[in-house]
Amino acid sequence: MRRWLAGFLAMAVSGFAAPDAVPSADGTMVLVVVGAAGEAEYGEAFGKAADHWEKAAEQAGAKHLAIGRADPGKASDLDQLRQAIDAEPKEGAGQLWIVFIGHGTFDGKEAKFNLRGPDLTASDLALWLQPFHRPLAIIDTSSSSAPFLSKLTGPRRVVITATRSGFEQNYARFGQYLAEAIGDPQADLDKDGETSLLEAFLSASARLAEFYKTEGRLATEHPLIDDNGDGLGTPPDWFHGVRAYKKAKDGATPDGPLAQQFVLVHSAAERKLPPAVRERRDELELALAKLRDAKATLTEDEYYRRLELLLLDLARLYEQPGS
Repeated sequence: MRRWLAGFLAMAVSGFAAPDAVPSADGTMVLVVVGAAGEAEYGEAFGKAADHWEKAAEQAGAKHLAIGRADPGKASDLDQLRQAIDAEPKEGAGQLWIVFIGHGTFDGKEAKFNLRGPDLTASDLALWLQPFHRPLAIIDTSSSSAPFLSKLTGPRRVVITATRSGFEQNYARFGQYLAEAIGDPQADLDKDGETSLLEAFLSASARLAEFYKTEGRLATEHPLIDDNGDGLGTPPDWFHGVRAYKKAKDGATPDGPLAQQFVLVHSAAERKLPPAVRERRDELELALAKLRDAKATLTEDEYYRRLELLLLDLARLYEQPGS
């Protein structure tokens, strides 16, 4: 049984630890889109970030495709992206990660990611992803990326943007730090041997804040993460550890638990778990997180009754052969 369950049992009276990271299911795909650089120094930075994502995908044994790095040939980068998304399975447990590295713009109505040739709009990407019911992580590390969050939010989706507004139009450094964190063991905040997407987001955000503080600059980018489908997003300073302690509105489920289940480079022990066991564990851990957030609305007896049932289900799951 994972260390997370032991910790959960120890903390049951006072609250819960956030759900632990879960290994990537078979069929994980990492699609990296590198935008138009504009200037050589940006192109170099974008290339280094893309290299980090490629390395993490290789370590994970995930499929990987990069768009925007080679000669586009006859098809534009926009067409290549659309074709790559169309070719991906729309159902299943395999995670699809789509990472945008580059510049963005916002005209007050529509946000765009700048590609070589025609740009990508948030509305077009939302339309292309509409048929998907598999787990998605959409990570836009460009300037002016915030409007992508509200357009792309939905069930089984984690959406990360480098900015909290479309009007934060300066070059965004967040993507560099996130790319470095995704495969970095030092970004493993809960020390379970894996770095989740949530942990990478929080680690990268901390490095970003330190950059602006050290340089004495006013921050021109403020990352957000959304995984509860409300399209509002949560800033990194709303988290204590890997748990969001603030809510954007009454009754809203905190962001974070789903993002904690998105992991590229996972431990050997986690890789041994059968896919069906991992999928069921996902469900139980999210149910535990939901129960934790509802604790204040329940009587003590009802809270512990529901807690016991979920923990017993987890215990039985780990007793299965191969767990």
